[in-house]
Amino acid sequence: MNDLSAAFGTAVGMIAAGDAALAAIVLLSLRVSFTALAIAALVGLPLGALLAVARFPGRRAIIVALNALMGLPPVVAGLLVYLALSRSGPLGPLGLLFTPSAMIIAQALLITPILAALARQVLETMWEEYEEQLRSFGTGAARAVPTLLWDGRFALLTVLLAGFGRASAEVGAVMIVGGNIEGFTRVMTTAIALETSKGDLPLALALGMILMAIVVTVNALAQGARDTASRWAG
Repeated sequence: MNDLSAAFGTAVGMIAAGDAALAAIVLLSLRVSFTALAIAALVGLPLGALLAVARFPGRRAIIVALNALMGLPPVVAGLLVYLALSRSGPLGPLGLLFTPSAMIIAQALLITPILAALARQVLETMWEEYEEQLRSFGTGAARAVPTLLWDGRFALLTVLLAGFGRASAEVGAVMIVGGNIEGFTRVMTTAIALETSKGDLPLALALGMILMAIVVTVNALAQGARDTASRWAG
């Protein structure tokens, strides 16, 4: 118990002192996760909106595939990205393996299906309400996509939170493609796993506390945005 108390005290001290190694890991984690989320949102949200409004051959198969990929094991995603970026892979000449860019690609691969599948569910309900009105204005399915994305922007915050949660908690995929290299590709989750296995509890606890604080803060900001939108609408 004394050892655990001492570890907590040291962890709090590291955070309060702004430990340089700790700050570097946190900043890299945020850069990787938010960049991956932005890329996944640019692809996944429009795809989800298109699937919500359009009817075409193969649509059902795409929906089934996206729903299945929501449960894609992170180590499998990491393996696929590793094979693509390895020297013998199709993207090997780019030299991205064991870099933050590879970690971003792996996280984006994991969360894009999540954003697309959840966005489709959210926007399909909106399309049922808006379809008749939009079609009366001569708006086709493709032109309805931006309208739905804009009108559903606050509802889609929950979808983005789901994607951010998956990205920020990721360990397996980023470990495989990033290599967990100190000072270069070590992020909060991989550092927590490594330091815990080494018995360095203060650093692991400090990173865990910061990660939880980030998740709570992001969710609080999203909830505040939704509440503000509801007051304006009311």
